[in-house]
Amino acid sequence: MFSLLCAVCLGFLFRRMWAEEPRRLRNAAVFLLTCYFAVSAALELIALLLPGAAGFLVLGVLFLFPLSVLVLSGVLIRNGMRMFRREGRSLGNSLSLLAGIGLLAAPAVAIPLALTLSPLGIAGAMLLFLVCAHLGTAFLVFLTFARLYARRRPRPEPDAVVVLGSRLIRGEVPPLLRARLDRGRFEFEQQLAAGAAPLYLVPSGGQGQDEPRPEGEAMAEYLRDSGVPAGAVLAEDRARTTEENLLFSRRLVDERNADGQDAGGRQGPAGGHLLVVTNGYHVPRTALLSRAVGIDADAVGARTARYFVPSAFLREFVAVANMHRRLHVLLLLPSILLTGAFGWLLWNLN
Repeated sequence: MFSLLCAVCLGFLFRRMWAEEPRRLRNAAVFLLTCYFAVSAALELIALLLPGAAGFLVLGVLFLFPLSVLVLSGVLIRNGMRMFRREGRSLGNSLSLLAGIGLLAAPAVAIPLALTLSPLGIAGAMLLFLVCAHLGTAFLVFLTFARLYARRRPRPEPDAVVVLGSRLIRGEVPPLLRARLDRGRFEFEQQLAAGAAPLYLVPSGGQGQDEPRPEGEAMAEYLRDSGVPAGAVLAEDRARTTEENLLFSRRLVDERNADGQDAGGRQGPAGGHLLVVTNGYHVPRTALLSRAVGIDADAVGARTARYFVPSAFLREFVAVANMHRRLHVLLLLPSILLTGAFGWLLWNLN
């Protein structure tokens, strides 16, 4: 009964938090807690109606957990090797491979440490387990947030559709960036078809050190060649980060609107929201960043080749974790203190 009550209360809390502001990781944490208590309530009901079945279910979960870790590590290692063959060897492309190896290495290190039966070995195994549990929980929260946000429909009538840039190849738009631009053009046309006031389509991206021209310039050229009216394309060509993409694009749209030069002839800054287009794996961080910098925006994702997603998504997880590094340090501090106290107790008992 307690689990069911917690699930219901947390479910209402999640709905309220999601309605107020969907661009928060804590929404996913509350959603996961809701699911946990809902499953607990279901198990309690099964145990009440079928006393022997609940035990089998628990044993099944305990058996499937290590099996799922082995399967997941194998999938990640295979994906990492594929990334090396298709995208070249780099740290970003090796994240899925490193994650797969880490999933296998953690128990391979922790079990021998615990079997030494020494205070230092047991404390080390305990700390490794707690750190892995923290990382796994953080990744589950991030993954849940990504899935929840991907199902959210963007609001209608944005001030502009902003397409985030990515690296050019020999000054031309590569397939990854082309997918973003095609999705941006689709969203732009959908807004016009729905009767929205004429708006801008903003390709945003500066010039990297290895690029012969700004990304925004090449993106604007691609959009015009694809049939988007030249007057509706407003290129932003200074941004070097996702944060600058958002800030500079918002500023550019507001300045143009204030000058009375917007695509629909509106006067004064609109003060509404932006619809930001990027690749699917980049949507969660884009949404979180837009809130962090005070930009009212919805983010949608373009399709990406499947083999590219695991490493790219892990890279996004690392970036988001770095955004909240102080919080992670605070959450890990009790584990470190608990491990130290436990190791000190074992040392003195020996």
